Order: sequence, then structure tokens, then C-alpha cells
Amino acid sequence: MPVPLAPYPTPAPAPYTPPANGAQSQLVCSGCRNLLLYPVGATSVCCAVCNAVTAVPPPGTEMAQLVCGGCHTLLMYIRGATSVQCSCCHTVNLALEANQVAHVNCGNCRMLLMYQYGARSVKCAVCNFVTSVGASASTTEQKFNS
Repeated sequence: MPVPLAPYPTPAPAPYTPPANGAQSQLVCSGCRNLLLYPVGATSVCCAVCNAVTAVPPPGTEMAQLVCGGCHTLLMYIRGATSVQCSCCHTVNLALEANQVAHVNCGNCRMLLMYQYGARSVKCAVCNFVTSVGASASTTEQKFNS
């Protein structure tokens, strides 16, 4: 009968010392999508709800948020990304900057729709009506530059 070998000991990580000023930051848990607060300087955060460990982005990384079009979950991502896949429903969401999107009311149900600026038409997710946008629909189109 083989004798199991003892695992090779791993060096203990250096103890974490939080910053003196108590500064905190936040990110979304990779497991349950809850908002997590953590001290500045931490490299990962363990969620108290689901015990998932979420890696903290490097310092100075600018983050952005969007709401998933599939399940309406708040997603956080690194600013500048062009798309973000939801870890809950796996929908791939376009991550557009504010100056790249425009809004128009649906030509059928009047729902306010968001689309990539410069598109010729947009399909409503509520009633599936295709609304034409552009030069001919400039009275209903609003470009947001915030």
C-alpha cells in the first residue's frame, strides 16, 4: 500500500497591514455579484456571503459600470473595454463611452432606446419594432455628450 507524501510547505504570505488613513475601495464579487468594500492596497477580497475570492485590479486602474442587458445585474469592468460578458447570464454587453451612444424613442411603443452613435436603425427589445435613426430622424434623436 503506497504511503501518501506530505505536501511541500509553502512560505507564509507577508501579513497585510492596512493603510493608516483607513481608505477603502469597492468592487463587485465575482461569485454572488454583491458590492464588496476593501482596504486600499489589498490584492484580493473574500466575500462574506459566498466565500468567493475576487482579485483586486492593480492600483490606478480606472473602473466603469454598466447594467447587463440580459439579467440587469450591475457589472464593473476596466474602463476602455469594448465589451463585457456577464458572469451570471453570459450575455456579452457592449461597453460604450458616453460620447459613443445616442438615444431615440421607439417608433412604436415610445420606449427610450440607446444605440451606438452613427447607427442607421435600432431594434426595440420590448416590442421588436425597428426604428430608423440618423439624418431623417434627427428630431427624435438625442446625442448625449456627458
